[in-house]
Amino acid sequence: MNRRKLLLGSVGTVVGAAALSGCASPSVDDYANERPLLDLRQYFNGTVDAWGVFTDRNGKVVKRFTVVMNCQWQGDSGVLDEDFVYADGTRDKRIWRLQHLGNGAYSGTAGDVVGTAQGQTRGNSFRWGYTLALPVDGQVWNVQMDDWMYLMTPQVMLNKARMTKWGIHLGDVTLSFQRRA
Repeated sequence: MNRRKLLLGSVGTVVGAAALSGCASPSVDDYANERPLLDLRQYFNGTVDAWGVFTDRNGKVVKRFTVVMNCQWQGDSGVLDEDFVYADGTRDKRIWRLQHLGNGAYSGTAGDVVGTAQGQTRGNSFRWGYTLALPVDGQVWNVQMDDWMYLMTPQVMLNKARMTKWGIHLGDVTLSFQRRA
């Protein structure tokens, strides 16, 4: 009987490991051959408009907003100055300071980002990971952002960021960017 339990336990472990490996998140390398080719220094240079929503873990829209981004690069250093306007009339600002590290790698800081964000481009995509200090009901929560951008045309980019805390999915931010001509 013990041998049977051990065998069933081993089979269960193998099946569980195989199931988990099927749930692995995509890699930015999966998009290496996708076009148009994304160069953040080129796309985020000038004025970019964005429209977005924050949805809770059930998919309900909690916030709607627009963003005007004034972006400038000097060599490998960039500044993305973002002005947010929410549907309820409130406003916010974030200023990203980015550094191109070579080979499609980027790092970045912002006033509400804890530590340094790290990102990588491949093909038409950019994956950006960081911890955001998010005000919630008079407190500040440090939430993890798994932020993906996909260049659709030279002017249009889509963005989806998954927000988690302690590994629990809190919601998603979805944006559409458009470069001004």
